[in-house]
Amino acid sequence: MALPPEVFCDTSFFYACFDPQDVNHRQAQVAIAAAASAGTGLCTTWDIISETATLLRYRRNFRSALIFLDDIKPGLRIVSYGARVREEAEHVFRQYGRDHRLSFCDAISFIIVTTLLDHMPCFAFDEDFRGLGLTVLSS
Repeated sequence: MALPPEVFCDTSFFYACFDPQDVNHRQAQVAIAAAASAGTGLCTTWDIISETATLLRYRRNFRSALIFLDDIKPGLRIVSYGARVREEAEHVFRQYGRDHRLSFCDAISFIIVTTLLDHMPCFAFDEDFRGLGLTVLSS
């Protein structure tokens, strides 16, 4: 599979990269290696960085969270956004959150990917991304 110049990365992807016990660990390792080989840039949001560092701290350990922040975060393009994106994300959350396990962070990611990033493909293992119609790349 040819990778695009840049992909949007979700917490589920970052976490799977770090946790050998995660069911998606091997697939995440293959995807990150393919991205590095192809020169594909990785982008995300501060929301996902926060969520990933917290999840790594709670489920793995503090050291894993620091490695993510010190070694991975500096190489990421962090997408900035304003109040309009948060308002649109709240609308998406209210519309789909009752019937789907949709986090508010996923709603923000959906708005960012579809409006600011022109439907950029994603590295994610969260089924909500596919359920919202986002393009999820698999290795």
